[in-house]
Amino acid sequence: MPGRCGSAAIVGGSMAGLYAAAILRRHGWDVDVYERNPVELAGRGAGIVTHDAMLHALEAAGLELNGDIGVSVAKRRVYACDGAVIGEMPFPQTNTSWDRLFQMLRSAIPEGRYHLGRHIESAAPHDDGVTLHIAGGGEAQADLVVAADGFRSTLRGQFLPEVAPIYAGYVAWRGIVDERAFSREAQAALFDCFAFCLPPGEQILGYPIAGPGSDVRPGFRRYNFVWYRPADEEGELRRLLTDDSGKTHDLSIPPPLIAKAAIKDVIEAARKTLAPAFAEAVALTPMPFFQPIHDLAAPRMALGRVALLGDAAFVARPHVGAGVTKAFEDGLALAQALAAAPDISAGLQAFERRRLPAGERIIERARRLGAYLQAQLKTPEERAHAERHLSPDAVMRDTATLDFL
Repeated sequence: MPGRCGSAAIVGGSMAGLYAAAILRRHGWDVDVYERNPVELAGRGAGIVTHDAMLHALEAAGLELNGDIGVSVAKRRVYACDGAVIGEMPFPQTNTSWDRLFQMLRSAIPEGRYHLGRHIESAAPHDDGVTLHIAGGGEAQADLVVAADGFRSTLRGQFLPEVAPIYAGYVAWRGIVDERAFSREAQAALFDCFAFCLPPGEQILGYPIAGPGSDVRPGFRRYNFVWYRPADEEGELRRLLTDDSGKTHDLSIPPPLIAKAAIKDVIEAARKTLAPAFAEAVALTPMPFFQPIHDLAAPRMALGRVALLGDAAFVARPHVGAGVTKAFEDGLALAQALAAAPDISAGLQAFERRRLPAGERIIERARRLGAYLQAQLKTPEERAHAERHLSPDAVMRDTATLDFL
């Protein structure tokens, strides 16, 4: 192995950080993970679409899949707003959950190397490595730092302060519902496929995922949906980001603080505009939550001895369904580049040359797929142009695929 291994500090203990830690350990690095939250990141439950590249990356990190990564479906289907089927095609794919992947990755990191409640405030590169400054006092030393601390990345803000998320003009409402809560009709409509509904100016999609304890038995699964709705920044988005106390949050709002009126409104909107099975899913969700959709693209991923990866480098709109896969491929490329290079600096430069174009392609593709939703806030001409790409066949063919890479 041409490259030399040393000590690596991973800033951020979620998907991107855990995968980077696992793959670097696999390549012989001495790794510590620093997570700012004081408790384990568990119970998030969101659905994640798998891709062959994701499964390859997990295998490269030495993680056993054991055939239970998630729930497989054989086809995709589009429903009209009245519930009629207006499109269907064969499309085998496996859907997993945030919980399942997190547990798998977390098990690969020894307890003493995953540090909770450690907020890294800044990084100071020097000739022998990098010094990390920990909030509240304390330091950590490493030969290599991996910034995997998400789209609000503290380290990206330090090194690239000009890079900031750009609001796309719409939000994604999300929810998870137990299979047994659904009516028989809704179960039959939703649990055998990856489903879509395309109300005017909006889009909802959903798919089954494993239930608690990675249970994939029929009747014990859960349903994950994502509902895209336009929201102008100064009007509707600001209202959604304002909690019941009157406080308006910046960029996003914690799910428990979403105003009761906003949740009531979205349930009523679902009843009026969505296919009945999807409307039922929204109404049954114990705690619907939303995320404003942003774009973010860093011009660099190698910053001295600091590497940006995952959402710290690129945040693509969710239509590609590749956020986790992209983060894993970043981590795998980083480990491979470091292994092949004569030193850390050369390895990071090789990593950037490989992954920067991939991040840019995913951003471009996700913007194209989301153009219809964004255009709802623009001129009639812009809406008409964007709608050319919104047919049931196009949506089924292009959503959550990586064929363009």
